[in-house]
Amino acid sequence: MSEARATGLGSDVRDFLAFVRRPVLAGRRPSGMGLPVDNGRADWLRLPRLRRMLVWAGLLWLVSLLVFSPLIISVAETGGATHRMVLHQWLWLHAIAWAPLTEELVFRYWLRRPWLGAALLPPLIAVLVNGPTWWTGSLLALVLAVLWWPRNRHRVPRKAWRPLRAYCRFFPWVFHLSALAFAGMHLINFNLGHLAWWLMPVLVLPQWLAGLVLGWVRTRAGIGAAIVLHGIYNAGPVLVLMLAMWLLPGSGGLPAM
Repeated sequence: MSEARATGLGSDVRDFLAFVRRPVLAGRRPSGMGLPVDNGRADWLRLPRLRRMLVWAGLLWLVSLLVFSPLIISVAETGGATHRMVLHQWLWLHAIAWAPLTEELVFRYWLRRPWLGAALLPPLIAVLVNGPTWWTGSLLALVLAVLWWPRNRHRVPRKAWRPLRAYCRFFPWVFHLSALAFAGMHLINFNLGHLAWWLMPVLVLPQWLAGLVLGWVRTRAGIGAAIVLHGIYNAGPVLVLMLAMWLLPGSGGLPAM
């Protein structure tokens, strides 16, 4: 759909559910989230309307709160699992900027750019694993410069057709495995206690659903849209937590800046 023809959340949800049932790499045509797919710089810069992304973030928060949270609390109490979030002065910046950027590049950039994305995965994984430091920031800036550098459009060489066709054929598996990997990574946020291994996926159901939505947005709208929606999605819980620390008596307030 085009932005002018967008019919709102209902149309988006139908497109999302159809995509999740059968993930397909669409051509450069108007599609989900109201934007044309584009693999150039527009992949970063063409964003859906902010209101539209806020609605999707709110939908994810609502499902997490009403559906997933009771399951997570029950499972965590059964196995003695606890969240290991460390409250520090840069938590908001890490959650809203650093994590969305690095995680989208690692888990979803390559969904539409498999060869370039795969080539850049080793440095990106190093950045993700080691967190924000001077050298990871420098390495991330270098990767972004490579991705931003203008490249002339050209016809795909005939010898590349076969691997591209194979990638498209296996794309549904690739898409869902990327969402599962994204969710699985977030198990490091928990002290798992004596929780049975087969219950561990319950703890990251919100991240699994978010991974599906963000993968759909990345594929249908662009990497920039996925990063922005990821940041908005992370911002809600972080802002609520920081506000609670500020207002609740005896909490000690926010960490000093």
